[in-house]
Amino acid sequence: MKATGEGRGATGGDEEVERAAAEDAVLMARVRTGDEAAMGVLIGRWELPVKRVIARIVFNAGEAEELAQETMVRVWQKREQFRAGAAVRPWIFAIAVNVARNRLRWWRRRPTIALEEWIETEDGEREGRREGETRRTGDGGGLERAERAAAVQAAVAALPGELREALVLFEYEGLRQAEIAAMLGCSVKAVESRVARAKEKLRAALMPWA
Repeated sequence: MKATGEGRGATGGDEEVERAAAEDAVLMARVRTGDEAAMGVLIGRWELPVKRVIARIVFNAGEAEELAQETMVRVWQKREQFRAGAAVRPWIFAIAVNVARNRLRWWRRRPTIALEEWIETEDGEREGRREGETRRTGDGGGLERAERAAAVQAAVAALPGELREALVLFEYEGLRQAEIAAMLGCSVKAVESRVARAKEKLRAALMPWA
């Protein structure tokens, strides 16, 4: 993992990134006026990235699908709150993170289902396996890779919510710390601290795989 102060998405003068951001701004300007066709295009551009972010926070593919759709509904409902000239990606991701947070809170209040039993790995398998269950792969190397991937998934899933959110947005989505701070309603220093603490916890949890 990186240890610099900027996310992987900070590509400076990357023309493709700038062009995509400009296109998003034009679309969002139309969406703010109630243009449903523009909203359809915006959904096409952002539903999958939103689903990816949510999946890395809630670790449940089925829930991520539903919550990505809910996020885009909220984008439409909140369209007039979007500030002209603001960056579209952090604004949409902020809504996605809040939707994911709310769903996790709801599951934690469920008395009959432990959150750990609801968490899935990216391939849809449950993390909370019964003792004695094993994963089958075609060879020893495949087994090791699968176990390593499961260990990473479990370690990320075990992070406190605020650390997991910061890590996902910074490391996986490449947002700048200032963008994340605005999204999460905290200071840049707080984001920096959360990312550092998340990495420290992951390093400790994944020590057997070092």
